[in-house]
Amino acid sequence: MAHSIVMPALEMAQETGKLLSWRKKEGEAISKGEPLLDVETDKAVVEVEAQADGVLAGLKAHEGDVIPVGQTIGWIVAPGEKPPAEEASAASGRRMDSAPAAAPAATASAVAAPAAAPAGNVRVSPKARRLAKEHGVDLGLVRGSGGDGEISAEDVMAFVAAGGAAAAAAPARAENLQAKGRATGGLTQIARLMAERTAQSWTSAPHFFVTRDIQAAGLLAAREKLGPAIERARDVKLSHTDLLIAAVAHALEKHPLVNASWTGSGIQLHPEINVGIAMAIDDGVVAPAIPATNKKKLGEIAAARSDLTARARANKLRPSDLSGATFTISNLGMYQVDAFTAIIVAPQAAILAVGRIADRVVAVDGKPGIRPIMTLTLSCDHRVFDGARAALFLNDLAAALVEPDKLL
Repeated sequence: MAHSIVMPALEMAQETGKLLSWRKKEGEAISKGEPLLDVETDKAVVEVEAQADGVLAGLKAHEGDVIPVGQTIGWIVAPGEKPPAEEASAASGRRMDSAPAAAPAATASAVAAPAAAPAGNVRVSPKARRLAKEHGVDLGLVRGSGGDGEISAEDVMAFVAAGGAAAAAAPARAENLQAKGRATGGLTQIARLMAERTAQSWTSAPHFFVTRDIQAAGLLAAREKLGPAIERARDVKLSHTDLLIAAVAHALEKHPLVNASWTGSGIQLHPEINVGIAMAIDDGVVAPAIPATNKKKLGEIAAARSDLTARARANKLRPSDLSGATFTISNLGMYQVDAFTAIIVAPQAAILAVGRIADRVVAVDGKPGIRPIMTLTLSCDHRVFDGARAALFLNDLAAALVEPDKLL
């Protein structure tokens, strides 16, 4: 049976994707789960996997083509099978930069999936219509979970929680992208979308900030003590960020509100703790997440962080890497930054900004002494939790970092 390959929707309100490369040539065999193509979106370059076994056939797009979401760009067929005639007869190699249709909900699949139904053709509950109007949601982008695709209030709020409203309300994308993914004003698509999303978060979420200086001697000692064994076992160097990630995940278990999101009508608690790590790339910043961070051992966290960093720099992040983060860490210590405040990554409720570890003069038993100190600044969404809860979270995080051996 032939499986169509479509330009996937890898993020909310995505209209097009740029095909950077095919990983296989036409006529070559491919297995389900193997890398199939690389796609550039507004957010990142993503590696898309094949969703079926077979042979690659009937390719209709080339490297550099800008393709509407949901459009068929090739087929995976059984050996000896030909792609469907009506699709294969389409002109091969034409540029696919026509006006795109509305994007379906985000998916990592490169095999055809049903597009989100236009709001006029499906039932929409009155409450869902009201919420969509309040949050600026285009109902044509919302996938209904009810019978016959009916859109409920829960569907709308899930869309909002995933950042769909912010993306839908953003200015329309430039239709004709300049060479090398450059949009108007000389910005890349990734940099432009990052600007839009940070502006949306800053203007919609009531930020407040809590700062704490931490004595880092225990953190330094733990890295020196545990690093060699982890490097031998996993061939990865243990970093301060790895220890921070482990400590943050531990503290989040005690403070579920810090791991929550604002949905527009209330607070959503997340069943998993997925810590995102802000990483600088050529075109901006991405924040891939380590899933179920609190359930991983320190060596597993170090290996996952190292893998994400390498793939981010090589533009090989997968859709699953860029979705699902419930809390983010931004560490600028390696750039010799003492302290800073970060903007929350919507729809998360908090982000931790980490400065460098530096020797400072502090009071030690009533006398001046020199100790390694690190400054942590927690940016918080006041709709989800208040200053007292933020302070308690930092207290537990500080305790874990001062004596990480007890945690690890």
